[in-house]
Amino acid sequence: MQVTETLNEGFRRGYRITVTASELDEKVNGKLAEAAPEIQMKGFRKGKVPTALLKKQFGQRLLGEAMQESVDAAVSGHFKDSGEKPAMEPKVEMQNQDWKEGDDVELALTYETLPEIPEIDFAGFELERLAVDADEAAVSEILEDFASRAPDYVNRPKSSEGVEGDRLIVDFTCMVDGEILQEAAGSSVPLVLGLDQFVPGFEAPLFGAVEGETRQVEVTFPEDHASKKLAGKLATFQVTVTAVQEPKPAAIDDELAKKFGAEDLKGLQDRAAEAIKNEGESVARSILKRTLFDELDKVLEFDLPPSLVEREAEQIAYQLWRDEHPDDEGAGDEDIKPDEEHNRLAERRVRLGLLLSDLGERSNVTVTEAEMNQAVISQARAIPGRERDYFDLVQKTPALRSQIHASIFEEKLVDHVLDMVTIKERKVSRDELQKAFDALDDE
Repeated sequence: MQVTETLNEGFRRGYRITVTASELDEKVNGKLAEAAPEIQMKGFRKGKVPTALLKKQFGQRLLGEAMQESVDAAVSGHFKDSGEKPAMEPKVEMQNQDWKEGDDVELALTYETLPEIPEIDFAGFELERLAVDADEAAVSEILEDFASRAPDYVNRPKSSEGVEGDRLIVDFTCMVDGEILQEAAGSSVPLVLGLDQFVPGFEAPLFGAVEGETRQVEVTFPEDHASKKLAGKLATFQVTVTAVQEPKPAAIDDELAKKFGAEDLKGLQDRAAEAIKNEGESVARSILKRTLFDELDKVLEFDLPPSLVEREAEQIAYQLWRDEHPDDEGAGDEDIKPDEEHNRLAERRVRLGLLLSDLGERSNVTVTEAEMNQAVISQARAIPGRERDYFDLVQKTPALRSQIHASIFEEKLVDHVLDMVTIKERKVSRDELQKAFDALDDE
């Protein structure tokens, strides 16, 4: 096998690889010799078929296998010997398209190589970590939010019209196809206007209703309704409002705590304090991580393979366009072109990505299967009732697994770097922390 350099310009590399006919023939013969003891043909005992006959029978198929193996070995051997890493998938093209058996195979290998990544003295970095204490005012704010989300309802004056947020107490009957359905009737049923708790369209005619009023409501049950008798049917409800109630924030006491699963008010206060602490740590880490990347961006100076930057810029442009036009399916990928800002962001991301990847290799940072499983479980918990669907999706979607893996890998690398830098902590209020987070530039 012969390898000859044809291009060495910036990051671009080109090589001509020649796999000789004799090498291919040797590989084919080796494969035949390996398989021969197990081959049985009519007129010959097992393992006694002549090599010439085997070659005539299986030679073409084995020649194709030998050619592919030779190409793969040539490419991997080149990268092992040269020590270079391709920025993207190398391009391998056969040059002698009129190749026939007995000819050498001429290949052209082209790619962009990754740059040398400079070592960073992380000990010279000084960063600031913001910290929030769960003070009494912050805890009270959360408890007040709890109280507003679990209100007590009190009767309005009899002539008051129901508005959004009010709770109506209603009795109703349901008629379908001229028949009153007892199973679809209700008595003293609470209905909060604006929550759309019943069949779609049921609430709208009840806005403005007063105590003692009866209104007729027509709705069509969804096709996928649990009751086959009602699915897709037009129904007429006679709805009588027996009370119109307005919401009042619940008292902040032990009863409120029990509504949210705590034993008493002290338990709910502790839970609120823990929530403030966890939320503050999460937001503070995001700010610290962004600050770290900003500081790294200031000192990272190395040229980048154009193909990586171009691909990243295209992805940024496409994602931002889709975020701004979620319902527009008219534009094709070719219509979305990166601009100068997209290219700037792409260069930053590629540099940081290359640095982190190189750092991961040098520091032996890895992602374990247990960490992957824990991440998948955590994400599955965010969609109660559909956990199994999410697990199956992760197993069937390599790209999703890669995305989860990359996210864990990045966080572990950030932790690794943060262990090497100097970090000073500063106490701030929740409002100050939120302002600091909001001040981060969108990326």
